[in-house]
Amino acid sequence: MNNQETIDHLEGLKLKGMAQTFKASLNMPVQERPTAEQLIGKMAEAELFYRNQRRTEMYLKTSKLRYNAVMEEIICTADRNFTKDQLLALSDCSFINKAENLLIEGKTGCGKSYLACALGRQACYLGYRVEYFSMNKFVEKIALSKIDGTLLKVINHIEKNDLIIFDDFGLQPLDNNSRLALLQILEDCYERKAVIITSQLPIKKWYDYIGEPTLADAIMDRLTSNANRIELKGESMRRKKQYK
Repeated sequence: MNNQETIDHLEGLKLKGMAQTFKASLNMPVQERPTAEQLIGKMAEAELFYRNQRRTEMYLKTSKLRYNAVMEEIICTADRNFTKDQLLALSDCSFINKAENLLIEGKTGCGKSYLACALGRQACYLGYRVEYFSMNKFVEKIALSKIDGTLLKVINHIEKNDLIIFDDFGLQPLDNNSRLALLQILEDCYERKAVIITSQLPIKKWYDYIGEPTLADAIMDRLTSNANRIELKGESMRRKKQYK
């Protein structure tokens, strides 16, 4: 078997990282080429890197994050009531492994959605499957799936994620189908997956927003019993950008 056949076999097996490393080694001067053991190690390392990179790209695409946010751009100040230590504690996404929820409240424009999306992106980089929903899109999705008979399929798909983000909780009125769907998702995620909620409403007002007392009790119990809470403060970040 010649070298080109080896490359063809590697590419045919979808071992792209290994194929690229093998081709690169052939372009090196003979005296500088790695030993067989070194080459195998480099090829295995390259394949792992390639697959992790492709997985991250796929997770970022399917996450549908609202903002192209990154952790390095999160502003941590006393005025915002959010410190670098808090950001650092969240950046390893250990709250996902612990199946802890994250509840972020604050006035419009204070950066709640941006922080949630930055954490979602970080989770994708660390190998977690993430999906983002604005609450108005979530309510619409549930309503349409109820009509076309795909509600169970939609809920099962959402539950496959390691982290689910519900943005702008409290802006879109919940109908009974949305309440029931949200409860089922939270029930199946409880102590297994993580959920991020952002809201302009103070957490103490979420019960009234949900509306139906029995469902509100069940939803709030699953949201808050194992949750980290962040109350962002300060001026609107959007307004600050307008005056720069």
